[in-house]
Amino acid sequence: MDKVEYTEAERWLIEPREGTAAARARDFGVDLSLTVSNLRLTPEERVRHLDEFQAEMRELRKPVITAKQNARDRAGTETSR
Repeated sequence: MDKVEYTEAERWLIEPREGTAAARARDFGVDLSLTVSNLRLTPEERVRHLDEFQAEMRELRKPVITAKQNARDRAGTETSR
C-alpha cells in the first residue's frame, strides 16, 4: 500500500492540537484520515459516492424486508386457522 502524503493543512486535521474539536473527534474514535480523503473529492464525486452507497444499502435491505413480509404473512395465516 502506498504511503499517503498529506498537505500541511491536511496534517493539521490529521494531527490536531489538544483541546480542539478535531482532537475531541479523534479521541471519540473518528478516523480523521477518512475525513481528509473525502475532502479531497470534488462535491460531485462526494454526491456520486453517496448515491452509490444509498443504492447499495437499498439492495442490502431488500432481503430483510422480504423476510419480514414473509414472517407477517405466515403469522397471519397461522392465526386465521
